[in-house]
Amino acid sequence: MPDFPLPNASFDLTGQVALVTGASSGLGHRFAQVLAAAGAKVAVAARRTDKLQALVDTIHAAGGQAEAFALDVTQDAQFEPLFDAIEAAFGTSPGILVNNAGIPDAQRAHKMSVADIDRVFSVNLRAPWLLSCEFARRRMAAQLPGRIVNISSMAAFQYKGGGAALYATTKMAVVRMSEALAVEWAKFGINVNAIAPGAFSSEMMDGMLQRVGDITKGFPRPRLGDPAQMDSTLLYLVAPASEFVTGTTIRIDDAQGGR
Repeated sequence: MPDFPLPNASFDLTGQVALVTGASSGLGHRFAQVLAAAGAKVAVAARRTDKLQALVDTIHAAGGQAEAFALDVTQDAQFEPLFDAIEAAFGTSPGILVNNAGIPDAQRAHKMSVADIDRVFSVNLRAPWLLSCEFARRRMAAQLPGRIVNISSMAAFQYKGGGAALYATTKMAVVRMSEALAVEWAKFGINVNAIAPGAFSSEMMDGMLQRVGDITKGFPRPRLGDPAQMDSTLLYLVAPASEFVTGTTIRIDDAQGGR
């Protein structure tokens, strides 16, 4: 048996390279800073490169390492060149992938156009699948382990008919994707897990609150989460100490979804 430290709970990511999609705002913006603060070199990717550069500057000012990469997750032809560019910038392929990019639908299912349906599927499910596969191929070829964290949602487990049925469907698919790929890639040392956040303060949440009003009144504790309250869970899933954890979805929802 390995000689584990006591406690076996280090969050040190020194020497790791991490890729975070959808990093220009919201949860991804926070995730990138957290990984950099833990010692990882972080590739931040999104469409809004001006915001990405501001994020990189913030990370550098705090003593971390990061580089910005333009990425439209609906354009899968960009995925392979993205990994090539990250390898060129940091000298190795990412060992951590956070599939954070996602979009809401905020429409009744029967009123959505086919174009809108395709876009939600493309961003929320197709892109995480293809990015995970590109990540895994490179880790397998290098005979190196890896960690994938997919961002799902509590909407995967509870939908009250408010007009986001497709979003809920794609987020449950992300949960199942994480479970299935965890089994398929376990023998290669690639762990695949998911986080299912409840209602957290973010750019996406601000837009929803403007449309539907205060949703916190019906929560067991009437409050939104702060993205900082996910830091420890993210670090746990990518840190060496959670090497035995794969195929798991951790709900972070302050009991908002009931049980």
